[in-house]
Amino acid sequence: MRSTPHKALAASVSAVTALAAAALSITAAVAAPQQAPSTAAACTPGQVVANGGFESGTSPWSQSQTGLITNRAGQAAHGGSSFAWLNGVGRTHTDTLSQSVTIPAGCSATTLTFWLHVDTAETTTSTKYDKLTAKIGSTTLATYSNLDKNTGYAQKSFDVSAFAGQTVSVAFSGTEDSSLQTSFVVDDVALDTSGGTTPPGDSTRTPAAPSYTVDLSSNASGTAWTGHESASFTNASPTPLSEVYLRLWDNYHGTCSAMPITVSNVTGGTAGALSVACTALKIDLPAPLTQGQSATIGFDLGITVPSGADRFGYDGAFSMLGNALPVLAVRDGAGWHLDPYTNNGESFYSLASDFRVALDHPSGLLVPATGASVDTPGSSGRTVTTATATKVRDFAWAAGPFSKISGTSAAGTPINIYSVSGISSADSQSMLTTAKSAVDAHSARFGAYPYGELDAVIDNNYWFGGMEYPGFVLDLVSTTALTHEIGHQWWYGIVGDDEYTSPWLDEAFTDYATDLALNKTGANCWSGVSWASSAEKITNSMGYWDAHSSRYSTVVYGYGKCALHDLRRVLGDTVMAKLLKDYATSHWYGVSTTAEFKAAAQAATTTDLTSFWTQHRIDG
Repeated sequence: MRSTPHKALAASVSAVTALAAAALSITAAVAAPQQAPSTAAACTPGQVVANGGFESGTSPWSQSQTGLITNRAGQAAHGGSSFAWLNGVGRTHTDTLSQSVTIPAGCSATTLTFWLHVDTAETTTSTKYDKLTAKIGSTTLATYSNLDKNTGYAQKSFDVSAFAGQTVSVAFSGTEDSSLQTSFVVDDVALDTSGGTTPPGDSTRTPAAPSYTVDLSSNASGTAWTGHESASFTNASPTPLSEVYLRLWDNYHGTCSAMPITVSNVTGGTAGALSVACTALKIDLPAPLTQGQSATIGFDLGITVPSGADRFGYDGAFSMLGNALPVLAVRDGAGWHLDPYTNNGESFYSLASDFRVALDHPSGLLVPATGASVDTPGSSGRTVTTATATKVRDFAWAAGPFSKISGTSAAGTPINIYSVSGISSADSQSMLTTAKSAVDAHSARFGAYPYGELDAVIDNNYWFGGMEYPGFVLDLVSTTALTHEIGHQWWYGIVGDDEYTSPWLDEAFTDYATDLALNKTGANCWSGVSWASSAEKITNSMGYWDAHSSRYSTVVYGYGKCALHDLRRVLGDTVMAKLLKDYATSHWYGVSTTAEFKAAAQAATTTDLTSFWTQHRIDG
């Protein structure tokens, strides 16, 4: 039993107590299962300039005289209340403002931006009497003058990728002649890094439209399953597809010499080496698929469930099988995503898929599963539960002599509560009531629940708190936790994301949705924010959080939802509600990115949000 909860859902869930300090690294495919995966150098997207909106005093800026960074009357900020006001005195005068920054190596793109407003008393239309020079290091990026006067702010942008790996000064220097003032007002300075290795020629996510057909049979206890799986898919990309990767996620729970998930007798391709601690299997296709072409691979599958009240494990007579079915990895603009399993959160990144899964099991076992299920008689004493699910990212099921109660939400969603031994009937009924309320609350805010029925498996021995799968959740007896996991049906299930690269897109959004469903306003929650380091950001990846695991829940869940509450206060309740519902609609069964959400938020308001993102450390 591990003491490293991958979910921290609510303070009321007392079983969730600590996070692991073990660091995992992003791994590349390697030649042999036993070989340690290599760590690839990668760019961590970030914003390098500190206090670029001038809202936190003067540090770390150096100014030639006190008062350049100000909020005094006469000029207005681009964002927030403060800005840098250079010159504007109407006599021979020079002002300078600078900050030393270190631009990380390994990033393919580094961009310096700032917003500039120029007003002047000069009347000439041809002579540059007063000037502002913007520099990085000793390089002049641009020079502006009284001829660049404008009524508002204009954003300036420069590619400074050539300075990667260097510590340089970002500097502004303004000069005036002997008469007639010109004011150069600078705000929201940012230096953003992004990119890493050269991506493929397109950013299309593929293999697309996966369709899985699975037939499995269990042993008497439901702890071992054998059978066959096939996966059909299409290459949506103009880049040929010559191989695919299967993610055998639950091999994390064993070793390469004793794998819980085994794949054999592959058809439709040639199996290569296992990699990433035996959680990735390369399959070379007989011939590259061009755009629009489809293929099918098949294989025999064996699943052995380990002991433990885990998302993949058995607790007494009750087996949980989350992430047990091999699924196709995704190739996008960053290449193949072969991230390591993380026990601290999720690594899962998959496209909306169709599943038809037939599970042959002893009739004494109930088998809740993703999708709509139909039971038919099998051989003597056995039942075949066939579950069909469309447009889901994963498939999960459980098996055991559960106690089951059912109901229907006010809006018409069927709910099933499956409880292990020791869960009282009162607690089961409470969780049914919570599930009904939660699914309707989330549906009203983000769009109608599309998966038919919703199954919840309740066990107070789960060390991790709760876990979400499409139409299927694992949870403790907790109103907050179950409301959270049901919220994931939208933020991860319907609106997908790369959970390893951008965990905030599902966890922060779901915690925010949970607050709304429970009538919590998040008032003043941002006032408690205290960053552990300059590298700590809401948008950091699981690679970062596995190395700083004690901060994962605090920042991604807590600070993340507080940032969304703050965004709601900036936009207003009505605009924020419309933003999230429209965003869910536009990404229904698709994949969200931080950049897309930031763009959607900016499009919803005339208020420039640059300083908001900087203050809340939301990069991307």
